[in-house]
Amino acid sequence: MTLWGDVVISFFLTLFADRLGRRRVLILGAALMAASGLVFALSANYWVLVAASILGVISPSGNEIGPFKAIEESTLSQLSPAAIRSDIFAWYILLGNAGTACGMVMCGWLVEWLQTLSGWSSTRAYRVIFGLYALLGLLKLGLSMILSETCEPEPPKQEYQQATELDDIETKSLLSSDDELPDTQPQPQPPSKLTPAPRALEKSRSIIPSISPASRAILLKLCVLFSFDSFASGLATATWLTYFFIIKFSIPEGYLGTLFFTTSIIAALSNLVASSISKRIGLLKTMVFTHLPSAIFLALIPLPSTPFPAMTLLVLRACTQNMDQAPRQSFLAAAVLPSERTAVMGVVNVVKTLSQSGGPVLTGWLAGLNKFWIAFLIAGALKAGYDLAMLKMFLGYRSREEVEDRRRVLGTREGVA
Repeated sequence: MTLWGDVVISFFLTLFADRLGRRRVLILGAALMAASGLVFALSANYWVLVAASILGVISPSGNEIGPFKAIEESTLSQLSPAAIRSDIFAWYILLGNAGTACGMVMCGWLVEWLQTLSGWSSTRAYRVIFGLYALLGLLKLGLSMILSETCEPEPPKQEYQQATELDDIETKSLLSSDDELPDTQPQPQPPSKLTPAPRALEKSRSIIPSISPASRAILLKLCVLFSFDSFASGLATATWLTYFFIIKFSIPEGYLGTLFFTTSIIAALSNLVASSISKRIGLLKTMVFTHLPSAIFLALIPLPSTPFPAMTLLVLRACTQNMDQAPRQSFLAAAVLPSERTAVMGVVNVVKTLSQSGGPVLTGWLAGLNKFWIAFLIAGALKAGYDLAMLKMFLGYRSREEVEDRRRVLGTREGVA
């Protein structure tokens, strides 16, 4: 229920964020985050905790599923030139993963310290963690309130109408007739063609974002592919990996916290390398050729009978595990219109979260049958299939920005000629 509550709230907040104001939605999300953390830190009533988990912003998987990610990524895409967007996303993901890693190692050692040295119960120790979570929510609330006006979406400039006309062959005649109008009549003429349409429809669309046909086609393909990759990630979450190392090698939780802190830092730093590679071979090839080795290493983790080789495979997987993230977000940002980015990225995040939620169920069932290794094998195979499918479906694909740049260059050449 926590997952569904967060997903529904995050979906609607990101869907309408550009119309309601990105800063307002970020402030609301941060307030929900702080409130839910405070409730978990202070209350012991079951139904109050259930309500806070559903209505608040708490991730049961440890991943960010609130409204922040899609809005932040859309804002970064808007403020970043296409040439350096992959670098910006690399640093954004690096700082996010570093924060996650620090949180994991701090929570692991803090809970262990409170239980062993101070003699606190598990419930009391974890209340401290939720109190820190609430404080971070308040800090995020304050930072969201001082964001500048440039974070808000730019005026669409009729880009949706232009994209729809370019996507639909039947509107070519409309385009040609519109092109003749500037020579004989002023600019207000094209909108007058659309005025017969009811203004109530226009008002309703002022809140609901419009997505062009070409963007919908790209979104559908990516959602299908990302769902397979996210389901595979759900099969081998950090929680299940921790449980696997505990039951097979009896490694203490504190040492595992340090191990996953190390792998998270390695995975975060690898994004900087991926950004450099993408400038040489392109975004798509970087996504595929860096993510594919991690799928292979993931499938091999349960094979060793001693802890050191298994931990080595885990570290090797971390070296390329997240190298596709910055190029993937840059690819998605370039594939859709600027006014569509927040809604599209919100939909993608929701699809990924829901797909990932099914993975732990299957892993738990396999673990109960003492077939834990099958979960790793399935996860590696699905991730490898996702990489190859991405390469098959989008090899040679040109994004909207690339097409527009090419048209601009050709137009400049024709003007010079």
